Amino acid sequence: MNGPEIHLSFAPGLHLFVSAERRKGPTPVTTDGASSLGHVVESLGVPLTEAGRLLVDGEPVAASHVPAAGERVEVEAVARPQTVPGAPLRFLLDVHLGTLARRLRLLGVDAAYESEDIGDPALAALSARERRVMLSRDRGLLRRRELWAGAYVYSDRPEDQLRDVLERFAPPLAPWTRCTACNGLLSTADKDAVRERLEQGTEKTYDVFAECEECGRVYWRGAHHARLEAIVADAVTEFGGATAG
Repeated sequence: MNGPEIHLSFAPGLHLFVSAERRKGPTPVTTDGASSLGHVVESLGVPLTEAGRLLVDGEPVAASHVPAAGERVEVEAVARPQTVPGAPLRFLLDVHLGTLARRLRLLGVDAAYESEDIGDPALAALSARERRVMLSRDRGLLRRRELWAGAYVYSDRPEDQLRDVLERFAPPLAPWTRCTACNGLLSTADKDAVRERLEQGTEKTYDVFAECEECGRVYWRGAHHARLEAIVADAVTEFGGATAG
């Protein structure tokens, strides 16, 4: 590029996305004189989903701002909790985040999940069509303009991923109200109504059941309930919500 030179710095929370030399404070960037500041930021590695306020000489500007020579630009991280205006808060997760999707559903958070890789264009289109926040560790996907909204998932550990999403978006929690398999809503089920779908041992041992209104899956407090209860209890203690199980 042979255009205006600006000086640009990134907040510490964004250092993971930029090269080592860009982590030490303001560094020079030569622009082409036509591209937006948002384009410049993304060209240096930071998806705009992760950028908070963009400050030029201390004043906030839009991502569409075209930088001029000598400007000092600061890129802040997204403020937490982050507000997503214009739609109920709900999520879409890519194929690599199945465990996170199931844990969000366990907490009653609306979390659609694609168990097969349908490709970035289809995911972005689905995010826009259903107005869902796209959660992914794929930076390329998060740079797609079709997205309704998006967020980078910073850890590869499901427990840390869950805390990250709950801290960032502060969704209301309603544990034990969604199907962890399909994201449908659960309702109380009469034992006689689901008896034919139960194994003999389950039928004899348990009396309280719930059923998914979408896929018909039946739930009860089985062998794994204590582990799931611990996940729910930890989330509710730290992030609020009302347990229902």
